[in-house]
Amino acid sequence: MDYQLPPQAAKNTPMSVGDWIITLLISVLPVIGFIMLIVWTVDKTTPTTKANYAKAALILHAITVVLTFLFVGIIGFSFLSFENFDSLN
Repeated sequence: MDYQLPPQAAKNTPMSVGDWIITLLISVLPVIGFIMLIVWTVDKTTPTTKANYAKAALILHAITVVLTFLFVGIIGFSFLSFENFDSLN
């Protein structure tokens, strides 16, 4: 008899070290990595550990983008305020 694992059992099998190395190498690529993180997050056949990694990485990307915009905005407005301060004298 040929028994096949249910789809859920295949999804929860642990990833090997080689799988993780490939995952990390793909995820550090600038545009392709971001797209693959989205794909791994929404794909139902992605292993649970990889999907969780992709979700965490996307959350960190979002936090980084928000903090970068805040930092650039604060620095930019501070330079503008110094420029306006010099023109008043």
